[in-house]
Amino acid sequence: MPDCLFCRIIAGEIPAAKLFEDEECVAIRDVNPMAPTHALVLPREHIESASALDERHEALAGHLVRVGARLARENGIAESGYRLVLNTNADAGQTVFHLHLHLLGGRPMEWPPG
Repeated sequence: MPDCLFCRIIAGEIPAAKLFEDEECVAIRDVNPMAPTHALVLPREHIESASALDERHEALAGHLVRVGARLARENGIAESGYRLVLNTNADAGQTVFHLHLHLLGGRPMEWPPG
């Protein structure tokens, strides 16, 4: 999608602090972090939101979660705790309509969120 911010980051058209990349996804630091550790795991495939996932995406969805957990370990927050979040659509806070998983950690999280 030529006008999608995350597609442009994945394509290398817009610079970003990459933390991980493989054939299925790219992980970057969030430019507006809500926690000491705040990363975004972006599938290379443009998928608008979690609502657009179907059975074809089951392995990809699991991969995004595994990459989030890997980044939590690499950033030293796996033991203390972290949150993986998929905001879906505007009322949930999704502002870029390209599926992305947030990894948040490095501080105590409140419940309920939002």
